[in-house]
Amino acid sequence: MRITKRTNIAVRLLMYCAAHKDRLVTKAEIAECCNISENHLAQVINQLSQLGYLATQRGRNGGMNLGKPALDIRIGDVFRDVEGSLPMVECFADADNTCPLTDACRLKVALSDAAQAFYTSLDDITLEALVCDNHDLLRILQPVSCGAR
Repeated sequence: MRITKRTNIAVRLLMYCAAHKDRLVTKAEIAECCNISENHLAQVINQLSQLGYLATQRGRNGGMNLGKPALDIRIGDVFRDVEGSLPMVECFADADNTCPLTDACRLKVALSDAAQAFYTSLDDITLEALVCDNHDLLRILQPVSCGAR
């Protein structure tokens, strides 16, 4: 199973916000610190704010922060919400399926069960667990200082 770039960005973005829960963070600082294009980041910010994971504030002093406590954000939910119903293999996509084995293949059920087990294992992990007392992560997620360039 391969996770999409969007989900990877979403988790990095949420970890950054959790690491800076005492203030609004900006798209530019996240992009620089987490090595993400601002264009991709903007799309993910929009999606996560619509899903309630982020709260955004526009304007001169704008930015974003978590839309709910990090303890209430389950990584399995984030993966499900961001990945959506993307088909894992061709036969999962009814419209684009050209596989001649679909009607007799037992692998589809096994793959579906495996994907569910994957998401279920992530349900036990909260955003708080990824960030809390993770000193190495918190050191990496420090904003890049303007004078350090």
